[in-house]
Amino acid sequence: MQTKAAILWEVDSPWSVEDIELDDPKAGEVRVKLAASGMCHSDEHLVTGDLPFELPIIGGHEGAGVVTKVGPDVSWLEEGDHVVFGFIPSCGRCPSCSTGHQNLCDLGALMGLGMQASDGTSRHHGQGKDLGLMCMLGTFAHDTVVNEASCIKIEKDIPLERACLLGCGVVTGWGSSVYAAEVNPGDVVAVVGVGGIGANAIQGAKLAGAKQIWAIDPVESKREKAMEFGATHTAASMAEAMEPLGEASWGTMANKVVLTMGVGSGELMAEALALTAKRGRVVVTNIHPAMEASASMSLLDLTLMEKQVVGSLFGSGNPRADIPKLLSLYREGQLDLDGLVTKTYTLDGVNDGYDDMRAGKNIRGVMVYD
Repeated sequence: MQTKAAILWEVDSPWSVEDIELDDPKAGEVRVKLAASGMCHSDEHLVTGDLPFELPIIGGHEGAGVVTKVGPDVSWLEEGDHVVFGFIPSCGRCPSCSTGHQNLCDLGALMGLGMQASDGTSRHHGQGKDLGLMCMLGTFAHDTVVNEASCIKIEKDIPLERACLLGCGVVTGWGSSVYAAEVNPGDVVAVVGVGGIGANAIQGAKLAGAKQIWAIDPVESKREKAMEFGATHTAASMAEAMEPLGEASWGTMANKVVLTMGVGSGELMAEALALTAKRGRVVVTNIHPAMEASASMSLLDLTLMEKQVVGSLFGSGNPRADIPKLLSLYREGQLDLDGLVTKTYTLDGVNDGYDDMRAGKNIRGVMVYD
């Protein structure tokens, strides 16, 4: 069939929206008509080259839609099912999945290639070439073919233009606070970077019972919005937060610091550790450039103060359990998905959406399809 998609042909070039040919799903795969796709900063890392995935590639990894065709050997999905894509597939059988770490599924090792997990070939073709898929999904498209391991079936009463946010940003941010940071009731928490991930780290910290939540971002409108998600204090930078956070915490500093900036920098690790209390934890969730190989930090600080630095992928969560759970919290009014969406776009407006993201205008832009 023919459909439309946004393709990145070269690094540092705009997304090209054009018609593509889409093959039928093969064994273990389904075709999905997408309803919406979040516009995550990780797709911007493709453009800048910070994530050196193979090109050409269809962007997008935060999507939701309706199954329109089921390939052979798929027994638990059928046409008409509503699904959210997990940006990391979960097979359920590898050592990581079987020990409750679906975010580290072995199939995730194939993401950089962008081809189908089943046989390493492509179902998407444009200008006579095979096209890769961001995270083996390619949600910057009206239709896509994905492996069943990437699909999480959801209830049909959840709006798909909100459910799509669970495919990356919501679970990643919420889990960074709840699972990776292990925020406890009464903790002082600092979230550095209030975008689609940071906003949900704030919501996670609030639900976990943090007494103070510091939202740190240079954009004033984002700091104001952070207060709606549960932040109690704001600052424009970690350096600016240092003194008031120290005073408000009676000198103990932040029990947990969650780094959710659009692009991480090793030079900022010293500041993050300075914000951190004794036996406190810094969670590194944001993407760093692939070629960055150094960080500025005091290792003596780690030893003498027993501070911790941990990484977190997909919020250290289990998407098959956490996506339905968080959608139930949304249904009950305990998780704000509506407030995350700053502006919606069409597929043709993909470059406008990323211009707005770079300008700091959006918490999360969402492309909504017919």
